[in-house]
Amino acid sequence: MSRPRVARGAVTADDGLLLIDKPAGVTSHDVVAAARRMGATRKVGHAGTLDPMATGLLILGIGRATRFLTHLVGADKVYEATVRLGQETLTEDAEGEPTAWRGCPLPRADEARADLQERIEAAITSLTGPIMQVPSAVSAIKVNGVRSYKRVRDGEEVTLAPRPVTIHAITPLGALRLGIVAGQEGQEVPVVDLDLRVSCSSGTYIRALARDLGEALGCGAHLTALRRTRVGPFDVAEALSLDRASAQVEAGVDDDPPSGLPTLPLAEAGRRCFPAVELSREEARAIRHGRGLPAAALDRAGPVPARPVVAKAAKASGDEYGEESGVVAGFDPDGVLVALLIRKGGRARPALVLSPA
Repeated sequence: MSRPRVARGAVTADDGLLLIDKPAGVTSHDVVAAARRMGATRKVGHAGTLDPMATGLLILGIGRATRFLTHLVGADKVYEATVRLGQETLTEDAEGEPTAWRGCPLPRADEARADLQERIEAAITSLTGPIMQVPSAVSAIKVNGVRSYKRVRDGEEVTLAPRPVTIHAITPLGALRLGIVAGQEGQEVPVVDLDLRVSCSSGTYIRALARDLGEALGCGAHLTALRRTRVGPFDVAEALSLDRASAQVEAGVDDDPPSGLPTLPLAEAGRRCFPAVELSREEARAIRHGRGLPAAALDRAGPVPARPVVAKAAKASGDEYGEESGVVAGFDPDGVLVALLIRKGGRARPALVLSPA
């Protein structure tokens, strides 16, 4: 696996978000490295990785926006996935060695096929809503300081503790597809490929969802394709491919003055993710100096966006910030995003100052 070849930026990219449509076969770290080169800056981070096999929306932060990413990690996600019923693998996806071939014949008779569809629908229903999910053993979760995937690859048996996640919806896409794979001794094993759209909370493992779907059906399963199409209010349709981003950086060299990697301004990102409150100059000055405001300032916040981000801090039931009621984006009279604000101790306090004094 080699890093993507991209143009070197002539000027440092502006602070903001960069939406990239990650291709298969590269790591999220590779994409970060490419963005550092194109953006002529080391200050680049991401709001949640994608496995090398996966494609789709990867949100990067440039400059001061790297701090904003902390509040995007908890955003809900939407994926399109293909699950292969009848075969299991070590990693619960197509990159792992097959470990079991229980098979899943696709009945030819309409009545029998309808029965399989009903069982799939029942299994999907059982996995929808708030559930306790056991993460994939081949994940980056640390066990006594060592990544779980390293323990598995070293031959250890790892069973991780279940974690609460919410599966908002699982929607089948298209018809079931019958396939044949080679079994342990070369025999033909029937499998069924099932395409799904999954809307879920942050922290959900789609590989683990495929595994659990196979267990519910009694045939085993693994993930063969995965594409992330949405993170909070951001859609993959807005994202640039690495090739297109690189081409824009190359073309920008000839501009006067040179333009760089295009980013989504923090002010726009803040309004799309959180309710907004317009601050007076005096209020903005207080926030820029780290001081709080009367909590009533938050009551002036505008309507909740269509797809709001429930920040990770808010999901933690106040563990980090104490009593709080969600994040509000505070703007000065010039439209600059000053800070992300929370309600704490009867005051509106800055959780993150993005435009310091």
